[in-house]
Amino acid sequence: MRTIAVVGTGYVGLVTGVSLSEIGHTVTCIDIDEEKVLKMQQGLSPIYEPGLSDMMTKNINENRLFFTTQHAEGFQNAEVIYIAVGTPEKEDGSANLEFVEQVAKDIATNVTRDIIVVTKSTVPVGTNNRIQSIIDHHLVANVKVEVVSNPEFLKEGSAIYDSFNGDRIVVGTASEEAANVIEEINQPFGVPVFRTDVKSAEMIKYASNAFLATKISFINEISNICERVDANVEDVANGMGMDKRIGDKFLNAGIGYGGSCFPKDTKALIQIAGNVEYDFELLKGVVKVNQKQQGLLLEKLNERIPDLKGKRVAVLGLAFKPNTDDMREAASLVVTEELINLGAEVVAYDPIAMDNAKRILNDKVQYANGVEEAVTSSDAALVLTEWDEVKNAKLDVFDRMTYPLVIDGRNCFSIEEMKENRIEYHSVGRPSVAVSNTVLSR
Repeated sequence: MRTIAVVGTGYVGLVTGVSLSEIGHTVTCIDIDEEKVLKMQQGLSPIYEPGLSDMMTKNINENRLFFTTQHAEGFQNAEVIYIAVGTPEKEDGSANLEFVEQVAKDIATNVTRDIIVVTKSTVPVGTNNRIQSIIDHHLVANVKVEVVSNPEFLKEGSAIYDSFNGDRIVVGTASEEAANVIEEINQPFGVPVFRTDVKSAEMIKYASNAFLATKISFINEISNICERVDANVEDVANGMGMDKRIGDKFLNAGIGYGGSCFPKDTKALIQIAGNVEYDFELLKGVVKVNQKQQGLLLEKLNERIPDLKGKRVAVLGLAFKPNTDDMREAASLVVTEELINLGAEVVAYDPIAMDNAKRILNDKVQYANGVEEAVTSSDAALVLTEWDEVKNAKLDVFDRMTYPLVIDGRNCFSIEEMKENRIEYHSVGRPSVAVSNTVLSR
């Protein structure tokens, strides 16, 4: 087993560090936020991720997992250092590498032994070579440093599961010795390792996310056509997914993708292409379709209630996806802001993400303690996140509305059940259930 340091304790860094400790390595996670580190030392995860806190506590108690704010302390006995800090989006869509470059300098000025540096952060092609140059330029001790690209493929909400059940582990390096070490470290996961050069490894991450985003935007465009030709996008997607060349993943029509990866990585890849004078027209279309799709529910709502001033609208789900509290690029932000601009009274419910939402939306929105409270006396209900609590809600809860109008951006409910319960129901790419064709103007 190896002694490992992980710099950065966001989704990627914390899950990586905890998972590596779970398979037997001794791991020290480093973060400059003292309050955050104190909480993590007590086994309290700063992010919501199923199973993460329990695994943290277990490995802290077994003396395999540690947290510190001091780079020198974290690097002292480390054989391998993982870079897992954020690469936020700049205004032009490119990745901000400020934090990655700072970590490279911190490594150079603190390491006292030969080391392998592993880049987990999502970075543009050529960044690992730059990390190597920065470290070499700032090195204090006479040591050898190898840099390896090892992009992550974790999904928020299932990141722990993904760590132990991934499709592949990508290792990009020109050093066979370094590749052998990284493969050895990851061997207990039992996930296939794919070796390649550094730049190809960097590109694999962006290409993978861009392709998945493309599938989402594609099925959303198909859903819009389905509504116009009276087809059912769920049947279309199921029929498509049975083709092994296509597969059934990421073919769920809805109101678009969000989160920390797809929006940022698609824009970054467009920028990477632009830097080498290539116009990535297809991916630009993917981004445009996704932005348009986020406004779909508002269009459907405006058709039924043209004047929203003074109307009470329930928003069910705020996080960009279930099983996370992440509000980054969430469709709910676009929808709630527009509802407020149109004069609606918005009452929202999310089982996990409301605290994070309050930091962004402040007091513009009322917050409910459950689905029932949110929809009571509401003129319309919008489903934005497919939480189990929403999908499994008893349909008679919508009887508490002034009129049972449900507009579902995630296709959570059965059309047949909505018909049986006489609920006016509009979803994405499926036939509507219209109890009344009267424009709701009261």
